[in-house]
Amino acid sequence: MYYQSTRRPDLRFSPSEAILQGLAPDGGLFIFDHLPELDVSEVLSLSPMEQSARILEAFFPDLTGIPALVREAYEGKFDTPDLVPTVEAGPYHFLELFHGPTCAFKDIALCLLPHLMRAASVNREDAPTLHILTATSGDTGKAALSGFADVPGTKITVFYPDGGVSALQRLQMVTQQGNNVSVYGIRGNFDDAQTGVKALFTDKELEDELAAKHIRLSSANSINIGRLIPQVMYYFKAYSDLLRAGTVRMGDKIDFSVPTGNFGDILAGYLAAALGLPVGKLLIAANINHVLTDFVETGVYDRRRELYLTVAPSMDILVSSNLERLLYLLSGAETSPKAAAAATAGYMRDLKETGRYEIPEDVHSKLTRYFWSTYADDFDAKETIRSYYQQYGYLMDPHTAIGCYTAEKYRQTCPEDDLPIVILSTASCYKFPATVLEALGNTVPEDPFEQLSLLQTITNISVPAPILALQDLPERHTGVISREEMKSVIQKEGEM
Repeated sequence: MYYQSTRRPDLRFSPSEAILQGLAPDGGLFIFDHLPELDVSEVLSLSPMEQSARILEAFFPDLTGIPALVREAYEGKFDTPDLVPTVEAGPYHFLELFHGPTCAFKDIALCLLPHLMRAASVNREDAPTLHILTATSGDTGKAALSGFADVPGTKITVFYPDGGVSALQRLQMVTQQGNNVSVYGIRGNFDDAQTGVKALFTDKELEDELAAKHIRLSSANSINIGRLIPQVMYYFKAYSDLLRAGTVRMGDKIDFSVPTGNFGDILAGYLAAALGLPVGKLLIAANINHVLTDFVETGVYDRRRELYLTVAPSMDILVSSNLERLLYLLSGAETSPKAAAAATAGYMRDLKETGRYEIPEDVHSKLTRYFWSTYADDFDAKETIRSYYQQYGYLMDPHTAIGCYTAEKYRQTCPEDDLPIVILSTASCYKFPATVLEALGNTVPEDPFEQLSLLQTITNISVPAPILALQDLPERHTGVISREEMKSVIQKEGEM
């Protein structure tokens, strides 16, 4: 198996090299040259760690010792041996992805990525230091920092939009300990941070300068194929949970509602379906930055709009990077990779030059066959939190609430589809205590730790230990820079 650029199929690399590079040399994303075969029934019979290992072995056949890597990545780091339990509450099932060390879904991939990179570096003489660059809308940053902190042979720098993450998300990042970590706020939004990081990866002058110091850039964002593929596991895990519960029989389809910003999480669901998992619809749950909802409805992707800051900051995104991989796959990649890559490169060129692109009708038809989308505003998210807690005693964060709202709207719009719906619960409610308290009708204290205490008192749901521990940690990373200063920051850190 090879990995190639979504924009040029002749740029081919081994799975290990794709993981280490993060971004293809032409600015495209790495994608497999063919979909591996997987025995779905067998995978569904395995434990979560075994499921993860089997899927990773299929996509990264040149890595050795994957089962041991998975155990090392996950054992003792989650508050349940189930890793990602599926909980039934009301008419839906919630796949809880927040039981890891940073209380968000990114932990599944980012606990594992440093181990995958280490395995990918094996047998490489005089391997350079990997400098991991990450743009975050909130959760990726802390999960990446936690995963790479003090990992030998690595550095990591995280950029987040200053004022564009929750108070607890910011505290998780700026208190991060480790001799190889740095964190910067960016004056701007997530798209500014993400665009800046992508520009650094394609800066030849910077590449040569760092190479002379034996440093190589890589990514922990979901543009890295090593970040994306580990997320496929939990779709299999959810299906196996419903099988064991008797909710479905083998072969029955289920729908998934996924809070969506950068498109990596829901793309993992599409890959699970492509591997043979019985998936019905993938519901794109968006907030009022509904560029993806508009795209599904019209076939036109248009980022030329104001970006709104909402109660669901991880979805405050106008450029969904991982959509590029889906476009490549839907554009006939299996039969004509060269034509699919040319089409994808054209879309990305149009997006960069004009801020929009439009896909042809046949590609749009494929898109709507697999995906459906709607969006919720802040009121909708808070009302969903309040009503669901009052009716069913289940408390959720604002991103999960938008996923729940989307599931409800889909049921109303498409009543003929009565499949079970699994909602991806992407973060602990305690990462957004102010929003949850407000949704429940409470006066919100200014201090975030008072918010945590009040929410625990009201709901009798314990604050996760990793979040509670933030109260005793000093802020270590308080720098705020412009996008234009990102290059000089990396140059300076290359001298350390």
